[in-house]
Amino acid sequence: MTPEALVAAACPKINALGPAFYFTPETRTVGKDFGLDGFRFYFLGRGGVLGDTSARVVHSAFGYFHPDLVTRLWDSGAEKVAPKTAALAFTEACADHGRSKLASSLDLEEFCTAAQAVVEAADPDGLALFAGILGQPLAADAPARAAQLIAVLREFRGSAHLIAVRAAGLATSTAHFIKRPDDAETFGWPKDSAATVTDADRAKLDAAEAITDALVTPAFAVLDEAGQAALLAGLAAVEAAYAAG
Repeated sequence: MTPEALVAAACPKINALGPAFYFTPETRTVGKDFGLDGFRFYFLGRGGVLGDTSARVVHSAFGYFHPDLVTRLWDSGAEKVAPKTAALAFTEACADHGRSKLASSLDLEEFCTAAQAVVEAADPDGLALFAGILGQPLAADAPARAAQLIAVLREFRGSAHLIAVRAAGLATSTAHFIKRPDDAETFGWPKDSAATVTDADRAKLDAAEAITDALVTPAFAVLDEAGQAALLAGLAAVEAAYAAG
């Protein structure tokens, strides 16, 4: 399998599986222990890897969200818990999700080895959230570590995609309206503020997807055939386990 084919097969699964723990009842409970609702814990937990910074910096790393929403949730959340503390708790919530959903009988060690190899080969330059999450501790047990590595790889491609969208000449808000036309209000955009999407905008998003793949492919290219098989088999196993509940 070529590295390009591996990226095409693996990245859609990574994109879907990485955020699986974000808003589960268990993760929300962890947030409540800090006095945070689900959305604030998401912002503080995911963005907290950037440290005690401003909402403007968080927005630049997240993209897509309305800046006012980021400011409101980040600032009010940071008043209750230090961002780095929230980030560690979010990382552990991811680990706990893996422990609860991925049976210990699943052999995920080879998957973890392959995923870790991709992470270590990935260039973090310009990828703020990915660079930040690299500093978070990984669990020792395979089910937890597998869930965390998928989240790390998701930040890798997501951060690269944000750069690619801008390089393609597209505003992240417009990209958001193309990909998630029904979620504008959830991301803080008033219903009447949706961008008028043109065929040219859609072509730019297609170009951004191609740029994203080009940015992440060198990291996936470090895997040999055995590593590729382990990565894809692990993703398939995690996908099935998560779907089974």
